[in-house]
Amino acid sequence: MSTVHSTTYALLRKNGMFKVFGNPGSNELPFLKNFPEDFEYILALHEGVVVGIADGYSLVSRQPSLVNLHAASGSGNAMGALTNAWYSHSPLVITAGQQARSLIGVEAMLSNVDAAQLPKPLVKWSYEPSWSGDVPRAISQAIHMANQPAKGPVYVSIPHDDWDQEIEGDAMLLAERDVTTAGSPSPEQLSLLTQRINQANNPVLVLGPDVDAYLANELAVELAERIAAPVWVAPSAPRCPFPTRHPSFRGALPAAIAGISEKLAGHDLIIVIGAPVFRYHQHAPGRYLPEGAELVHITCDLQEAARAPMGNAYVADITAMLKGILKHTKQTSRPMPQGLPVPAPYPVTTEGALAPEEVFDDLNELAPKDAIYVNESTSTVTAFWQRVEMRHPGSYFFPASGGLGFGLPAAVGAQLASDRQVIGVIGDGSANYGITALWTAAQYNVPVVFIILKNGTYGALRWFSCLLDAETSPGLDVPGLDFCAIAKGYGVDAIETHTREEFRSALQVALKSNKPMLIEVPTTTIEP
Repeated sequence: MSTVHSTTYALLRKNGMFKVFGNPGSNELPFLKNFPEDFEYILALHEGVVVGIADGYSLVSRQPSLVNLHAASGSGNAMGALTNAWYSHSPLVITAGQQARSLIGVEAMLSNVDAAQLPKPLVKWSYEPSWSGDVPRAISQAIHMANQPAKGPVYVSIPHDDWDQEIEGDAMLLAERDVTTAGSPSPEQLSLLTQRINQANNPVLVLGPDVDAYLANELAVELAERIAAPVWVAPSAPRCPFPTRHPSFRGALPAAIAGISEKLAGHDLIIVIGAPVFRYHQHAPGRYLPEGAELVHITCDLQEAARAPMGNAYVADITAMLKGILKHTKQTSRPMPQGLPVPAPYPVTTEGALAPEEVFDDLNELAPKDAIYVNESTSTVTAFWQRVEMRHPGSYFFPASGGLGFGLPAAVGAQLASDRQVIGVIGDGSANYGITALWTAAQYNVPVVFIILKNGTYGALRWFSCLLDAETSPGLDVPGLDFCAIAKGYGVDAIETHTREEFRSALQVALKSNKPMLIEVPTTTIEP
């Protein structure tokens, strides 16, 4: 007979999940003992960083990642990072060690009381098996649920004395299962939708992260060209779903009700694809839709469709829906939009800190054209989108919930999942939340390039303090940080640059290196 332990590893092997991301405690050791040689354990020094690395890995690989956390304390440490994974539809299979079954009821140390309730509402499904024989089936269910639209994290709590228990041979049937989504829009739905598109006088597309997640980028480009529509990226989008130098591209919408309505004014049909309607941030009340506009929402997420405050929603596979629309949408005679002007090169700073725009100009010139950017410099997002060209799918990732600590870990995970060069553009305020990811990068020789933009303040928070008339608030500045010293302490080569020439030279060295490198760049502040 097999054991829960051997059956679970066979199941993971069948699903191609050979990496385990974790930070172990005593409850996890029975799962990790006799660790198979064909698996790899990726250790991080804090559970928030564990989830961030796994998040980056899943976002780039588009496959489920296995996370191994320590009971309630480890799960609690990971919750901040889990907010980003939830809103980016990242398929994380999170397992948490539980105290031995006989000790849970008396709440012995390291018991996870009401374990299934703990991670809600940031998971699609949460479960603790009622007996050891159900553990492999529960993990199988978790894998399939995490990977079905809309993808997202799931959570399974497992008592540590379950792993050595014997299990019937029929449990191996789990490794032979496949769960696929076969849904597609009906002919009636497609007919009604394409009729509205064909009759629109001035349609506009708003694209979100699921267009990129499901590799529907080229289909979105074809639709934009078919109907000659300008294309906006959904507010606070954690991915780049459209080439940024395409004539239709208009940038990212502001995360405010009034701001979105203003940007979309004059359009009679707003088609939102693969994004929530909408992810607001700044409190700027106004009309949800501009005068005379209708909205159509195409999403793979039932919850996003249900909670939208306006429009008609279609819950469907993004790729299948776009293919169906293209099959029945007529080529318009309207002229294509005029492309946005490419920003002029930013003047070279001769004294003082560099402007972030200078850094972005150099990145655009020197970095590989297929580079993957993980951006957590929240106050410079607009300048980044304007100056760094992104033309390939899977080129840009941003914290989906706005929770800090995503950038450094996600960059490590993204590089573990890809041969493309990953460049993390991280603000000095954000970097501290996931700083121990540098150790993992060094220990596993992950050749990611970290660029720390150091302006000594929480830039986005400074901007909000002006909007909210709260400029006298404490805690807005973060002086006295030496990221080169920190990086070297974790084993990562680092250099501080003060001139444009120094930055360009350091970047070229980092891009040629086969190991991680951090570049610290003192910069001026700009509005988000």
